[in-house]
Amino acid sequence: MAAAKKSDVDVQQNTSSEESDFQKNETDFSSMENEDLKGPAQIGKLHRLIKLLEIRGTEHLSSSQLFLYNEDLRPLEEKRRLWSWFNFVCFWLADSVNLNTLQIANPPLASGGSLWPVINRVFMACVWFGVQSSIGGQCMQLMLKAIFGNDLDTRIHDTIHSDAIDSFGVLSFFIFWICQLPFIYMHPHTVRHLFTVKALICPFAAFGFLIWTMAKAGGAGPVVRQPSKVHGSTLAWTFIKATMNSLANFSTLVINDPDFTRMSKTPRSATWSQLLTIPICFSITCLIGILVSSASTILYGTTYWDPLDVLERFLDSEKSGSRAGVFFVALGFALAQVGTNISANSISAGTDMTALLPKFMNIRRGGFICAFIGFAICPWNLLTSSSMFTTYLSAYAVFLSAIAGVVFCDYYICKKGCVILRDLYVADNSSKYYFWHGINLRAYAAYICGILPNIVGFVGATGHTVPVGASYVYDLSFITGYLSSAAVYLVLNLIWPSRANSGKIFEKKWLEEWQEVEDFDEFFRLKYHGVDPEKVDGTDVLTSV
Repeated sequence: MAAAKKSDVDVQQNTSSEESDFQKNETDFSSMENEDLKGPAQIGKLHRLIKLLEIRGTEHLSSSQLFLYNEDLRPLEEKRRLWSWFNFVCFWLADSVNLNTLQIANPPLASGGSLWPVINRVFMACVWFGVQSSIGGQCMQLMLKAIFGNDLDTRIHDTIHSDAIDSFGVLSFFIFWICQLPFIYMHPHTVRHLFTVKALICPFAAFGFLIWTMAKAGGAGPVVRQPSKVHGSTLAWTFIKATMNSLANFSTLVINDPDFTRMSKTPRSATWSQLLTIPICFSITCLIGILVSSASTILYGTTYWDPLDVLERFLDSEKSGSRAGVFFVALGFALAQVGTNISANSISAGTDMTALLPKFMNIRRGGFICAFIGFAICPWNLLTSSSMFTTYLSAYAVFLSAIAGVVFCDYYICKKGCVILRDLYVADNSSKYYFWHGINLRAYAAYICGILPNIVGFVGATGHTVPVGASYVYDLSFITGYLSSAAVYLVLNLIWPSRANSGKIFEKKWLEEWQEVEDFDEFFRLKYHGVDPEKVDGTDVLTSV
């Protein structure tokens, strides 16, 4: 007992000495700061601006620590893990009901390591935010026309003179874009209420639109009854391309899902709720889009593949009831676009920007930057034709599928669910996940190998002549990218084993464990002061640090 007490005292004395040295260094640094502030006024203003932009709690962290830790990057404690199974059901129900999903099945019918993934997700989330906002802007156009008259677009003088958009379109886009900003301000663990509201309103708007359309048309129309225009292998490849486009439609959320599952109350809250909700809800939404397009053939003699085009034709009737119906359906679709933008894009971009610049960035700031970039890229130019949009979708899936394949193989096969959480936040060789200077070369190599099989086919999709075999491979882009990257990552780990792996790769066992994170701040502070948390007994050292 005496030896144990002496050991505790020694640890406390060493810690107190380290803290004293740290305070002395901090004082020296502050005096250096004061000397610097005596320089030119411009330098002082710049210094104060930088201090103002810093995220609270990151003032004394090193650059390597900053890349790993701030309030939004740390593991979530219990008070912020508030998502139940009901929230995940509402989340996916809300996300499936959006205009992009309604349209995704129609073009086929018309034709008969962490850093790079983080940067990739940031860039594409910003682009997608703009695209979804552009679609939401079209909903706003319908709402304004329903209120002020169907000729509102002609009464507003066009000063843009663009084939893609006019002044009325830009105005509608801007109004919709502004309306999203308050939701970006909400923190991820509280924004679940938005998805609950969306899950209650948007399905009613979608089914109400379907019933209204079929009632006006007197049925589902000819598309669902007519025989297929293509047969044999052509039919098979058309089906495959449609499936890949559907995967591409929510592939963003396949990668982004951990941004939300980390807020789950229990490990099971996010399992069955998502496994059942995703295929059911997305399938029903696609079916609604097909039935509406089919009914439009009876109503107008031409097939409208965009549901908003059908809704706009409803405004041809000047009856107040029709205008009110168009307004409320468009409002429901606009809310759907807001929810999709928050779930799939702004939170994703905010989380990844936090990982890139934790000292100056949090999820909220990153979300606002994503919104401004989404505006600046003029996203309406990406929606000028159906073929351009579906090509863009497939190209995006090429990169995401390769990331997903590596993540799957790493977690489910190599690590068997075993992740030492604390080692993820240590930027030195003591961490199992430090690899080579913090870079997992196996993952990068596998990611590139997952992209390569689809490159030639993507060139063909842009209008260039390529071998037919490459086009077939590209038609399977998500599957080929996913399987290729996963297979290469597995082979590389067999040839070049990593200490991050858990046991033998082909050993049949599962090692996932629930890990407590309530004391994670104390752990990180101890590491920051150079104290090994594993060698500390009692609470005195934790309190002193």
